[in-house]
Amino acid sequence: MQNLYAGLAEIFEIDASEVGPDTVLANHNWDSLAIVSTIALVDEICGELLDGAALNACVTASDIVALIPQAKAA
Repeated sequence: MQNLYAGLAEIFEIDASEVGPDTVLANHNWDSLAIVSTIALVDEICGELLDGAALNACVTASDIVALIPQAKAA
């Protein structure tokens, strides 16, 4: 998941060391553009398309990670 965290850091325009499973998305630029960018990021890294509404409901970075197996199962 380091690639995901590094990608989120890029989206949030912060240092990669500041992003981990407990990162609270609302403390950063978690808006519609960040959500769309995260959908593209996960697609690039994992080959899975996440649902925008489900991403919008995420509170922490670990919530995003939890969506990936759900997308694979769908």
